Amino acid sequence: MVLLEHTTTAFDSELLELSRRLSEMGGLVERQVVEAIAALTSGDCERANRVVAADAAIDDMQRAIEERAVETIARRQPVAVDLRQVVSILRIALDLERVGDLAKNIGKRVSVIDREYLPRRAMGGVNHMVTLMLAQLRDVLDCFANRDAAGAIDVWARDHDLDRLYTSLFRELLTEMMKDPGIITFCVHLLFCTKNIERMGDHTTNIAEAVYYMIEGHTLLQERPKADNTAAIATASGAA
Repeated sequence: MVLLEHTTTAFDSELLELSRRLSEMGGLVERQVVEAIAALTSGDCERANRVVAADAAIDDMQRAIEERAVETIARRQPVAVDLRQVVSILRIALDLERVGDLAKNIGKRVSVIDREYLPRRAMGGVNHMVTLMLAQLRDVLDCFANRDAAGAIDVWARDHDLDRLYTSLFRELLTEMMKDPGIITFCVHLLFCTKNIERMGDHTTNIAEAVYYMIEGHTLLQERPKADNTAAIATASGAA
């Protein structure tokens, strides 16, 4: 009995440490996204370069969490909900690392985008997209910390809103490029940035699914909500 209690206490301590590291990683990823968009909005290349350079720290954090989680599984051999918690932390850390990569990709494009030629309304839309995505990210990390399955479903469903905004921006930028071919290069780079933000939203949705699975022990049965119609718009524009 004493050995069992010791093992349980040790596992709880390791799980708490993994959760702490994941929370720290989430905070850093959030700052990376904020900094990348601030650099894009202001055209600040130095700030963008810092975002690119800081991505290595996020990669290191993800690897450290992975190594610690694997060690915990090997040493404690958790089962049921305990195992789901460790596996979910692994999955969430990987999705956070991907969000960091996407922020880095935005940072890399700042130096080749001339803000003078970017439609002001479209930039407002980009900032709105980021606001929605960051709210999703913060909320889903809170759901993980609070073991909130209902909140995770809410975040999962809200990705639909981000997709709709992305589709609207895609259509708007295509229209601007057709009106003024001189801004095509800059608008294409901005399109890639908006796609990166939309992909960040997909990763927050992945995290929501991981949180739900961790708590409930089964995956969400509903089809993931999607409202990205950009492929159809691009096809129609090409035909036109």
